[in-house]
Order: sequence, then C-alpha cells, then structure tokens
Amino acid sequence: MEFTSEIISRLFGHRLQQDDIRRILGLLSSEDREEFLEKISDVVTKLTALLEVANRVSDTLSLDTLLGRMIEITTEVTNADRSTLFLNDARTKELFARVAQGDLTSEIRFPNHLGIAGGVFTSAEAVIIPDAYADPRFNQAIDKKTGYRTRNILCAPIRTRDGQTIGVTQILNKKSGDFNQDDLSMLEAITAQAASALLNAQLHEQVMRAREEENLLLEVTTALSSELRLLPLLGKIMETTKDLLNADRCTLFMHDEKTGELWSQVAQGLESREIRFPAHLGIAGSVFTSGETINIPDAYADDRFNPDVDKRTGYRTRSILCQPVRNKNGKIIGVTQVLNRQDGPFTETDERRLRAFSSQASIAIENAKLFDEVLTMKNYNESMLESMSNGVFSVDADLCIVKANSAALRILQAGEADLVGVRAGEFFTGDNGWLVESVEQAMKSLSPVVTMDAEIRVEGGEGVSANVTAAPLLGANGGQMGALVLLEDITREKRIKGTMARYMTREVAEKLLETGEDALGGQAQEATILFSDIRSFTTLSERMGPQATVAMLNDYFSIMVDIIFRYEGILDKYIGDAIMAVFGAPFASGEDPDRAVRAAVDMMRALRRFNTERQGAGLEKIDIGIGISTDEVLSGNIGSLKRMDYTVIGDGVNLASRLEGANKMYGSHILVSEMTFGKLTGGYPCREIDLIRVKGKTKPVAVYEILGYHDEESFPGLPDVLEVYTEALGCYRCGDWAKGAGLFGEALRINPSDKACRLYKDRCDFFMSNPPGDGWDGVCVMETK
Repeated sequence: MEFTSEIISRLFGHRLQQDDIRRILGLLSSEDREEFLEKISDVVTKLTALLEVANRVSDTLSLDTLLGRMIEITTEVTNADRSTLFLNDARTKELFARVAQGDLTSEIRFPNHLGIAGGVFTSAEAVIIPDAYADPRFNQAIDKKTGYRTRNILCAPIRTRDGQTIGVTQILNKKSGDFNQDDLSMLEAITAQAASALLNAQLHEQVMRAREEENLLLEVTTALSSELRLLPLLGKIMETTKDLLNADRCTLFMHDEKTGELWSQVAQGLESREIRFPAHLGIAGSVFTSGETINIPDAYADDRFNPDVDKRTGYRTRSILCQPVRNKNGKIIGVTQVLNRQDGPFTETDERRLRAFSSQASIAIENAKLFDEVLTMKNYNESMLESMSNGVFSVDADLCIVKANSAALRILQAGEADLVGVRAGEFFTGDNGWLVESVEQAMKSLSPVVTMDAEIRVEGGEGVSANVTAAPLLGANGGQMGALVLLEDITREKRIKGTMARYMTREVAEKLLETGEDALGGQAQEATILFSDIRSFTTLSERMGPQATVAMLNDYFSIMVDIIFRYEGILDKYIGDAIMAVFGAPFASGEDPDRAVRAAVDMMRALRRFNTERQGAGLEKIDIGIGISTDEVLSGNIGSLKRMDYTVIGDGVNLASRLEGANKMYGSHILVSEMTFGKLTGGYPCREIDLIRVKGKTKPVAVYEILGYHDEESFPGLPDVLEVYTEALGCYRCGDWAKGAGLFGEALRINPSDKACRLYKDRCDFFMSNPPGDGWDGVCVMETK
C-alpha cells in the first residue's frame, strides 16, 4: 500500500484524528484494511516500547539494573533471541557488558576495536548481518564454545544527543525472518532514548566505585597503622590484598639487602614458613629487578612461570599479578604477587588498586621495620647493660631515675623499687649530693663529667669507692633528654695497686702507691726494654692442639715472669706468645741494662730445664729469641677512660722488638743493642754480631750477641770460636774477603753449627766474586719488621 508510510508518519506526528482513521478505513478494501491495522499495531507497539524505555531508565542510577532493563526491552521489541549491550570504558579502551542472556557472565571485556561490536563502535555505523557465518568479522569459535548457533545479527551504536558514541547494542537471531531497516530504526530510537541515562549511570558507578575504593583504602590504612610488628603486619597486608582483589592467594616478598634475597615469612594457602631465593629469579625477581608490573592472564602460557611449583604443591595457578612495592623515596623494598582472581584474569583496575594499596602498605612496612630496629636496639642495649660489671643508671630531664642495671643496684646496695622512679636528689643525699651536682653539670655543659676515685656513702653499709662518669643524653633534635651515669666500682683494691700489681712486683707497686699518681701521668726516662718470643709458635700450636698449647704457655709464662720479677723488671704486656718487659720504669735502679741481660741469660737457662722436663714427658721442646735495647722512652698510663694500662713507647721499644726477630737470621738467642752493651758493668761472654740499619731508620746500630748461658754442649769450643771470630770480623770489615772467609771457615770447624760464622763466610765468598762499591760500610739493612 503506497500511502502506508505517509499514514504512519502522520500518526507518529500525532496529526491524525479519530475521524481521519475512520475515513481511511472506509476507503480501504478488507485486505488493505488488515494490512493497515497490522502496521498501526506494530507502530503502537514500538511507540509503547519507546515510552517504556523513557519510564524505565528514568528511575534508577544502577548501571547493572539499567543494562538488564535495556536488554529486555531491545530483545522484546526486535522479537529476537538474545541481545547484549556493550558500554565503552574510556580509561581502558574496552567494551564491556555486565549481563548477557544465555550463558551468563558477570562481565565481558575486549578491546573496543575488535569483532563486529568493535567495528560498529569504531565506525559509529550500524550493521545488519543476515548470515553471521558468511561475515568474516564473526568469530565462530564463540558458538563452538557455548553450543549456541548464531544466524543473523543487528548491531547499532549508542549515541548521546551530542553525537558521542558511548557503546554498542548487539541483537542476535530474530525469531522470524531477518532483521530489517524498521528493526534498526526502532533500535536506534530506543538507544537514543536511553543513551543519556546509560552515560549517567556509568559515571555514577565510576564515582561510587572510586568512593568505595577510597573508603576501603582508608579502612585498610587505619587497620595497618595499628600493627607495628613486622611479621604480623606482612600477614595482614597479604590477607587484605587477597580480599581487595578477590584473589585466591597473595604473597608479599621483602628484599633482604644483606643477603640480596627476596623472602616471605607467610604465604597464603601454604604452611607458615620462611621462603628465600635470589632477588633476580622467577617472576617476583623479574619484577623486583625491572620495577615493572607483570600481569599474566594465563600462567601456563607464559614462559616465565615455573609449573614445577604447582606440581609439588598440587595447586593450579591460573592468573598472576605481580607488582613492586616502593617506599616513599621510590626505592623498591619488595614485591607483591597475587594469584588466581576468582572471576577472571586481573585487570588494569586491579593493577591500579594494588598500586594504591601498596603505596599505603609500604609506609606501614617502613614503620614496622623501624619499630623492629628500635625494639632490637632496645633489647640489645638492655642486654649489654645487664652484662656489664660496671653500674649504669639513667635520669630524665627532671633528674628522675628511669633505668638501672643489676650492677648499679649491687654497687648502690639498693632494690629496683628503691632506685627506679625516684628523683636523684632524694636518693643521693648528704655526702652523696656531689653526684647529683655532677649530673646537673653534665646536662648543663652537654659534656661528660668524670670523677675519679670518688666515695659513695651507702646506707647501712661501708662506703663504695668508684670512678663516676656522668654523660648527657640528647634527643634526635638535640634536645636535652637527661643523663647517663656510669659507676666503676674500685672498692676492693684501689686503682693504682690493682692495675700495677698485674705487671710488677709487690715492692714496686707499694713504692708507686707511696709516690702517688705522678709517676703514671707520663714521663720521659731511660729504660731497658726486653722482648722475647717463641719460635714457630703457630706451627707448634697447630701440632699440639689448643689445650696442650694453653697448658704449655701457662707453665712457660709463669717461669719467665718470675725471672723478670726477680731482677725487678715489670711485665708490660703479653703479646700472644711474646713477652714485653721493662727495666728502669717507673723507677730507675742504675743497673737496669745489667738486670735485663742477667734476666735474659737466666731465661735461656730456665728454658733449657723446661725443655728437659718436656722431653722427659714426651712433649715437644720450644725455642725462644730475646731482644734487648736501652733508650729514652715515654712511660705512663695510656688508654681510654674505661681501660688504661701502664706501658712505655719509643724507638727503644721498637728496636728491642726488631732485635728479637733478628735472632732468626743469626742463629742467636739473645741480641742487645750498642746502647745496652755500652752501659753493661758486668762481664758476659759476647761478640759483636753485626751493624744493622732497621726499617724506618737511617743510622746503623751495632748489635751484640750475649753467649753467657751456653755450656760446652750447647756451644762447643766457645772461647776458641770467639777468638777466631773477632779476627775474622776485623778482616770482613776491612774488605779482606779471602782471609776473612778462611778464618770463618776455621771457626766453623770448631763449631759447625755456628750460624753467624756460616753467614759471614757466605758473605765473604759472595764479595770475593762480587766486590761491593767504594761506598760499602759493612751495614746490613733489615727490610722487615
């Protein structure tokens, strides 16, 4: 009927009156009248649908509700089997649908340029496809997967009034016939009617989602801030991340800078244990190293995934989201790895949520680390204070005693309740008021105040002698926090006697007490230094074992120190297996070089007896070397406030040590410097051994070997050897190499084991073949210490 379209057009324009309809019906044949009424009915149905759209989209802002209503309306109006409404996500550039009739899914997403829907969205042009399988854009795999058969398709863009395309409506399988232009016109009219409502609902959902995420992050941040212990915090972060992303498992790996490893104490779904691996391995290691997020929708399709882990645990990993955790300075401190989102792969929204949450969690982690460090330091300090033999207590800025270790309670003979929490001025009263004044002075001057050998009156007991140090305590900003007081109990024996009795005889110590502290304050004086050392001690101790070595040293030191004390020397120190002794300090005797040499001779004789006893017991014998030098040295108490020792320093000390080591070269046991030799008043079998120039010095020193401890067995023909040796050494010094070599050879025939004669004969033989220059002075340079 040619005028049908015009009539319908007028009807839509509301220009037909009831009389017009009657008049038109009267002009039509019965056959045309039926067709006309059918057209009118169809138009009314579509007009009703438009009115229903207007009504049903105006009363809700819920996008899910609106999508469901639109799908129902479009499916019914087009007389189709299925329909899907896709909206565009401008942030991810994806088309998504919340509801699809048939195989329901909560959300479908794909790039907004793919497939038939993507093509319609991109071109903003509707399409009518009468045969889906004949169109190359149709993906037949979807039908194969679902078992549904798609015949024809109507797909139209959703436009707002200003022409913006916000989505696509796709209708499948018209129940009778194919989709036509009328269906398309009706679909476009419906979507145009609902476009604004859809856009508003989408914006409303985005706002509500952002608000929910903000509220969730606020709640999570509040919850995390209440936990200061690191391990429980990590567990809480993993549990929250799992819930936040609707995932199955979550593991937070922290970076251990000391070992270069990633570690996790708690893994969701696994037993609680520590996991460690190098920070560059696996997916987590790759994220930590690169600082880039990894989002794997199908773990088994990714080469970076190791399926052996699943085989061992029986767990099936589907999807993985792995993201670095950075601190406020942007430094990567760990990695969060989330597995198996329960409703599909992880999305960009999940990445954004995890990134935002990780930023908040990193602050809590840093705070927890700091708390752990502070707690560890606190426990360390308290343990250290408790292990100290010296008393320590602290006061706050108001001079109230805050903390005291066990030693302080013992020294002050007080209980913790008597001391802690009490003002210092209330506990230290009367004669003890000086201690409070020292604390106040330290806090005022911001520098330690030291009181040596002070007397503290203890109620109900004897006085306590102590060295007291009051030091100020400053906060991070330099503010006054209080003071720390150190009590060194010296009650049992006074400082001088207690210190000096360890390395000098009782008579010398008592004389020093009578003299006073001036002798310890530092003075330059002439003294004779003796060094002795056991030969090849390292090798010997390895053969003997630790217990036998300690037993041997204790016996050896006891014998040698008794000899040193017998000649009024003082024991300066033990240096491993070596002994350093001083003769003439702090008080000179006028014969200190002789005393040192006589002590050395007796030490060698005592060593012979010591070795005889050891060999009788089936033990190895030992050998020693002794070096002696006389020079001006600096003596006094040297060290720190907490530990001071009486000692001597100077060139004479260094030379004695070098001479002790030089014994190895000459095969000797006692070497003395020319300064010592020149001050000897007694007669000792000896010989000049060499002119040496030690390292660091330019002036050569004559060195003499003391031979008074030898007998015929230890040195056969000693007098004859000395006579020949003296003449031979004169030839050597004059450059008469041939005669000198002959004489040294004659001495060796008397005592073939005389290493000094062997050394000089070798020198003469060498110089005969390689004469030295005119500048030769006969000095031997010692390159080593």
